[in-house]
Amino acid sequence: MKRRIALLLVLIPVAGLFSYTATGKEVARMTTIAFSSPAFHGGEAIPAKYTCDGADASPPLAIGPVPMGTASLALIMDDPDAPVGTWVHWVMWNIPPQTREIHENSVPAGASQGRNDWHRIGYGGPCPPSGAHRYFFKLYALDIPLHLSAATIKADLERAMQGHILGKGELMGTYRKR
Repeated sequence: MKRRIALLLVLIPVAGLFSYTATGKEVARMTTIAFSSPAFHGGEAIPAKYTCDGADASPPLAIGPVPMGTASLALIMDDPDAPVGTWVHWVMWNIPPQTREIHENSVPAGASQGRNDWHRIGYGGPCPPSGAHRYFFKLYALDIPLHLSAATIKADLERAMQGHILGKGELMGTYRKR
């Protein structure tokens, strides 16, 4: 009896890490990762320094603990309010899983960047044609490193991440062009 209780005490927390789809297939639950910036708070305006009105430098980002088994991190920054549909500002992958900070205007050692919607590799800051827009920085913890080319765009990265996402963090900032 004691052995059964001990086994249940071990299995119950492990079972809590999984959920079931409508078809009964077991899938792992996604962990939420703390993700923020010392330059602005979630929901607030992104300082002009990080936009086309300023230096167009990428903002500093802070990353909380990632799920066990994380082999790499990926980052996508986009603007769903763009008049032509979602506009991609930044695509980065193979960020080392021990990274807790991405410094201003930098890329962590070992990370790779892809093309944004200006057809440039790297960061392109907020530059809305009119009105205030929302900018989403999305961080993904992956169970594998990714082997992608510098020509990679957001859709390529999202396809490569399918089935490998362990956790996600999100930070949203706003900007209105001067």
